[in-house]
Amino acid sequence: MQAVFVPQYGDAAVLDLRSVAKPHPQEGEVLVRIAYAAVIPLDWKIRNGWLEEVFPVSFPYIPGFYASGIIESVGDSVSGLQRGDRVFGDIRDSYAQYATTPAESLVKLPDSIPLEQAAAIKAGADSAWKALFTEGNLQSGQTVLVHAAAGGVGQVAVQLAKWKGATVIATASEDNIEFVKSLGADRIINYRSEDFGQLVQDVDLVVDTVGGDTEQRSWGVLRKGGILVSLVGDPDEQQAAAHDVTAKFNTAFPTRDDLLQIVDLIADGTLKIETGRLYPLTEASEAQRFSESRRGRGRILLDPQM
Repeated sequence: MQAVFVPQYGDAAVLDLRSVAKPHPQEGEVLVRIAYAAVIPLDWKIRNGWLEEVFPVSFPYIPGFYASGIIESVGDSVSGLQRGDRVFGDIRDSYAQYATTPAESLVKLPDSIPLEQAAAIKAGADSAWKALFTEGNLQSGQTVLVHAAAGGVGQVAVQLAKWKGATVIATASEDNIEFVKSLGADRIINYRSEDFGQLVQDVDLVVDTVGGDTEQRSWGVLRKGGILVSLVGDPDEQQAAAHDVTAKFNTAFPTRDDLLQIVDLIADGTLKIETGRLYPLTEASEAQRFSESRRGRGRILLDPQM
């Protein structure tokens, strides 16, 4: 099979496509033919060496955390899944045509949901769910500010917040304003020409997928007792204390029930997942470069079968 390897820390140019033996599932595992692998910021942050202490790696390694695909074979002691099942979930080493993973890390997919959309569930929809409900405790009637609302996490956060009955304020670039409006956002701020810090106040929850200056300007828009949930790193606790708000890093894990609820919302049309650019394995370097540019709409995917 073909797989992408990272032989050393460095920029996207270090990614190396190689031919290797197809893995075999061990007890409790399944072999998945990867349909779509998600390209997420964590992939290139590890590759750059920025997270060496948090995510140590042994070179060479195959990147990738989340994917969708079709079960090729099952190992001993696996129940509830069989060859031919369409699945998504935590699939390490997914920048490849095939990968093995514990059966318990997968969720069976209804036929009505395309595998392309399913690859973005664990790479965005679950993070949005956690930020809004697990960490953010968003309630009907509250107001949430979603940053980078056209992105892989932001687009789902907007829709889930509206489903919950919240008022949604979103930041986006001019090119994505109409798209974010179509998701149901009540108010959209063009972050390139408008300062949300001067336009928004008394927000119950901020979902921050950007960090840096965006985080710093977000403290002032929260009401006292409000919550800021960061998906990019530990937020500034001193600023949180100074503004009498709560700061959280989105580290909670979704439950299987959370994932099944998301699947149901996609299946009934309540939640729409728009994926972004699609690349073959031969262009994995370009896919990561585009992810690093932070200019995309939706989740970037690799198609290992292209």
